[in-house]
Amino acid sequence: MQQEIESDNSKSNSIPERFKTKAVLLLSACHFVHDVYSGFLSPLLPLLIEKFSLTLVRAGLLSTVMQLPSLFNPLIGLWADRISVRWFIILAPSLTAIPMSLIGLAPSYGMLLILLFITGISVSLFHVPSPTLIAGVSGAYTGRGMSFYMTGGELARAVGPLVAVGGVSLLGLEGLYPLMVFGIASSVWLFFTFKDVPAKHKSGSTHPSLWSTWMEMRHILFPLMAILVSRGFMHAVVTTFLPTFIEQQSGNLWLAGISLTLVETAGVVGIISAGSLSDVLGRRRVLLFSLVGAPFMLLSFVWVDGWFRFVLLVLTGFTLLSTTPVMLAIVQENSTNSPSAANGIFMMSSFMARSAITVIVGLLGDLIGLKATYTLSAFLGFGAIPFILMLPHGDKKIQKKI
Repeated sequence: MQQEIESDNSKSNSIPERFKTKAVLLLSACHFVHDVYSGFLSPLLPLLIEKFSLTLVRAGLLSTVMQLPSLFNPLIGLWADRISVRWFIILAPSLTAIPMSLIGLAPSYGMLLILLFITGISVSLFHVPSPTLIAGVSGAYTGRGMSFYMTGGELARAVGPLVAVGGVSLLGLEGLYPLMVFGIASSVWLFFTFKDVPAKHKSGSTHPSLWSTWMEMRHILFPLMAILVSRGFMHAVVTTFLPTFIEQQSGNLWLAGISLTLVETAGVVGIISAGSLSDVLGRRRVLLFSLVGAPFMLLSFVWVDGWFRFVLLVLTGFTLLSTTPVMLAIVQENSTNSPSAANGIFMMSSFMARSAITVIVGLLGDLIGLKATYTLSAFLGFGAIPFILMLPHGDKKIQKKI
């Protein structure tokens, strides 16, 4: 009997855990809805400047205040690990939709700051623990789950400004509040789907500290942080300064705008592909392909003339933006005691690196010009390669039955 049990267990262990498609798609859809609301600020900023007679400095502070809670991501992750990640995710769409739908009704600049700070907290409450729940319902296909999840967020970046502008056109700035109903509906939908589903619990301490999380994960987080910095220069020049670079070189503002759309669209395709491929080929191998390809394509884009350079731009977006789901999968698979806290540390590092590097790239552009800055950023991108090789060899791969 004991031998039969061991045989059955061996067989079950050889079969990949089931990918819960419905749950993954629901979480991805709610990620989309949530991030649509968090994308309201930028398109509404001109109207808020006019309403409150804001200087550009005070207007810029709005975005800073909204992003400030990102500094507390590790603590939010620690808290989520000690309670239940699902409650954070269930409530977040409502907690983001309500203040963002009310910003037009804010009676003062101070109240506007408060609404945006609440939104920033809710954004962290959603994004820090949600990869843990995605990993829990993705079975052995964590990379595929992260790809679906990240696609929802990327699509929201494109749709959010359109929803905000359309809402203002139909309802006016002060009449946006009915839009909150979609966020509230998402929370209700998540509640009835996940109220009885436990989060992904792993063996280990039930009360981990941030220090113990760092000590457990430092062999993963340190190389990932270095990759974020190296990749960050390419990411900044492509996502922040690409329209400016194209406009300087061509004098065509329309072409400058369409170039960013090409990059983002290619990035969505890359995100969908990379996570699933990493399930089969291994995380390190896909990261290595992406972060060797991206700087090479970026260099070629800068120095090649003619329309073919836009093919190279598409390939740059595909390789450069496809790395996030793979890195999220690596974090989740290697954290035993506190997956949300580990993800919080990773996300805080990403936020700090992205914010600082964008400023550095802007300064470099002023000093040496954007073309030289693009070239330098591409060479710095190759610096990620040794840190990819520092990641553990034990990639989790799906072994297909023949």
